[in-house]
Amino acid sequence: MRSLYLALLKYKDHVIFILAIALSLGILLKNDSPNIFLVRGKFSDTFSFIFTPSAWIKNMARLQEETQLLRQKNVQLSLQLESILVDHEENKSLKKLLNFKNESNIGLLAAKVLNMGISSNISSITLNVGSDDGVKDNQPVLVPDGVIGKTLIVGKSTTIVQSIYDPNYRLSVRIYPSGSTGILRYLNSNICEIREIQKNAEISIGDNVVTSGFSQIYPDDLPVGKVIQLIEERGSFQKVAKIKISPNLGSVLNAFIIIDEGINEQN
Repeated sequence: MRSLYLALLKYKDHVIFILAIALSLGILLKNDSPNIFLVRGKFSDTFSFIFTPSAWIKNMARLQEETQLLRQKNVQLSLQLESILVDHEENKSLKKLLNFKNESNIGLLAAKVLNMGISSNISSITLNVGSDDGVKDNQPVLVPDGVIGKTLIVGKSTTIVQSIYDPNYRLSVRIYPSGSTGILRYLNSNICEIREIQKNAEISIGDNVVTSGFSQIYPDDLPVGKVIQLIEERGSFQKVAKIKISPNLGSVLNAFIIIDEGINEQN
């Protein structure tokens, strides 16, 4: 308190001057004469000019803040929309799987894909079912669109599947309507080739390819893909057919393992 009193004494002239100006302005501004109105207008214009940059900066800051909020809201809405679309697609996929299981006359065990592993010697899929669910090795694995592999290593609760994308994978197939048979192997992307087809076999682009039933693993007439190209090899008594396999392994979330009827009834 003492320091404040000393400061007022030290700067009393300045304080008195400021108070006098404030008092004078107060008296002037309370006057309603035309000249005072003119002075008020000048003051208003001056202060408006002085404070315009400040107001502009405030408006820009507020606009930037609102823009940021709108961007955040837009991201949130985009994520919500993406989630809805994913749920919709998953629902369609599950409905398709359910219909396939209900319409099938073979024993099927539903499984969920945990991950897809690609190593130097095998292309594989890991499923969330195992021996505790009745899974054994060398059982066919498929989706409604077609065969995707066979069980290879069976644990108690998980199973590693050798996928149709594995270069070492082989599958005996039949081409309809000709009924020609051959051995399928993977080439690249979702393209496979069928070899050991008779030279005189009448095959056309678009023909359906299914399992032949000659294998002890796969029952006959499981869907595999469609013929997209025919290759005539010179000096050979056989022809080669390239096919596009129906399942897209990159988007597979659920699959079925063909098991015996007892397991299907329990599930």
